Amino acid sequence: MKRSMFKYELAAAAGVSRQTLRRWLKSDREVLARMGVGGRTKLLTPAAVRYLCDKYDISVS
Repeated sequence: MKRSMFKYELAAAAGVSRQTLRRWLKSDREVLARMGVGGRTKLLTPAAVRYLCDKYDISVS
């Protein structure tokens, strides 16, 4: 089960820079907004982490 994560933690798990993660999040803005994640939100909800991990094939242990 996924947990809440800070954006910088998810970027590190994906092996990308924080800027790249921001670009990814920007392209999914509408979906993430429905999950309660805004542009300035630092902590991603478990649902958002699950969605992003599935979409971008990120393995989080």
